[in-house]
Amino acid sequence: MYSTEAKALRREDLGDLMNLLALAQEGNFTRAAAGLGVSQSALSHAIRRLEERLGVRLVARTTRAVALTGAGERLIEAIGPAFAEIAGGLLALSSAREKPAGALRLTSSEHAAQTRVWPAIERIVAAYPDIAIELTVESGLSDIVAEKFDAGVRLGEHLAKDMIAVRIGPPLRMAAVAAPSYFAVRKKPLTPHDLSDHDCINLRLVTAGGLYTWEFSKDGRELNVRVAGQLTFNRASFALQAAREGRGLGFLMEDMAARDLADGSLVRVLEDWCEPFEGYHLYYPSRRHQSPVLALLIEALRWREG
Repeated sequence: MYSTEAKALRREDLGDLMNLLALAQEGNFTRAAAGLGVSQSALSHAIRRLEERLGVRLVARTTRAVALTGAGERLIEAIGPAFAEIAGGLLALSSAREKPAGALRLTSSEHAAQTRVWPAIERIVAAYPDIAIELTVESGLSDIVAEKFDAGVRLGEHLAKDMIAVRIGPPLRMAAVAAPSYFAVRKKPLTPHDLSDHDCINLRLVTAGGLYTWEFSKDGRELNVRVAGQLTFNRASFALQAAREGRGLGFLMEDMAARDLADGSLVRVLEDWCEPFEGYHLYYPSRRHQSPVLALLIEALRWREG
């Protein structure tokens, strides 16, 4: 059954909301009208008609530029995901009539590639032999438009606001870990402040602008700590190996250390300071020319609760 809110929408509401969305994406009446296949005056009239029905100004017009008002931005934030889901559903239905083929370039962080992206890619290339996927693993947050990637995968908190983002994984947690042999000669830290007395294994990440600052939170209180130690890596997998061998205290994604914690190879500390945070998202610039291969990857990666 349709909801009461859906029944309240009129046909002209949907059309005019689509017009507003196109104008917001293009930032220009001429380009938006061309993309919609209507005249500039018709588009302008439709936007004014929507403003009159809603009783609020949505677009600030000047002789040179067009910008959304605060009310317009809030409306776009509210309707954008819904229209994107509709477009994605129609595209998926259309794509299902054809055998997907083509190439896709994707950038991802190492952990996301190992835990989320590669399992999906493996299924896709096995099922569709005419699809070719190039995966670039890097720690930096790439400009996917400038570097000609079709999409990227990063933590939700690191995404640019002008990107379309699809959640592809659950919330994540960090874990501070070390080998039992390390704690045989070192006192376990009780708070992040105690890390100054420990030999910590650093990570050098492009997105952190150098050495990664360990990020903690407890009961809504955030605490970032710069740590020091003998070892620095640019890959978390090496930090995990060094922690296993008793070379220091590592700070890693929880699932990376799960097996070692279970068998006793590693010991966890500061767990109460490691609260969950937003997980991975697939991001890309626009759905207007979304390829069937990208649509297939989105559906393969999309996170579904339960």
